[in-house]
Amino acid sequence: MRTLLFALGASVPLLLGGALGAWWTPPRQLVAVALAFAAGALLSAVSFDLFAAAVEGGGTPRAALGFAGGAVVFVVIDTMLDRHLERGAAGFALLAAVTLDGVPENAALGVSLVDGGSLALLAAVFASNMPESLAGAVSMREQGRSRTAVVGLWGAAAVLLALAVVAGRLLFAGAAQADLALPLAFAGGAVLASVIDTLAPEAFRQGGPWIALASAAGFVMTFELSG
Repeated sequence: MRTLLFALGASVPLLLGGALGAWWTPPRQLVAVALAFAAGALLSAVSFDLFAAAVEGGGTPRAALGFAGGAVVFVVIDTMLDRHLERGAAGFALLAAVTLDGVPENAALGVSLVDGGSLALLAAVFASNMPESLAGAVSMREQGRSRTAVVGLWGAAAVLLALAVVAGRLLFAGAAQADLALPLAFAGGAVLASVIDTLAPEAFRQGGPWIALASAAGFVMTFELSG
């Protein structure tokens, strides 16, 4: 039941944001603040949940290796997607980015359920998925996609990420702490790369330097939940 609740909590925001963006165009500043808040929340979750847990379970060298691996994999695949996506297809770029970093991120959320589950990471995932899917859905609609197609695409992404949570929980059930270090660190590296590559630049582009205050608020919120 706890695994199901975490899976829904991590994936339902994608569907909600996609459905909302299919009918409503929010102010750019609102989207920028939400994206910046999510970036701060994810940075805190990476620092105090994913990487810290990886170091505690497997030591710094193992954690650093997994962290670097996650960042490299994200950058390589994201670069390849950028080359193949049409210019101006911002909605599909956001969908690809959400899926690309969401699979290891949500799998790590499932791994955390082995020890009870990380509320801080769940809150960070929730905070990031909602504004990204909202902005992506608006962009898709502006490019001529039907509302049904937009909701369907984000709904499919929500199902995929919910399955990632379940897979992470089932695959690592009963695993030793040392075995959990690599997947946790890998997810942390992928998430950090996605924040620097996608969330933070998009938030700054739409909202300017003052949205850094929203990032600080997101960081503090997740830090408190980590405690």
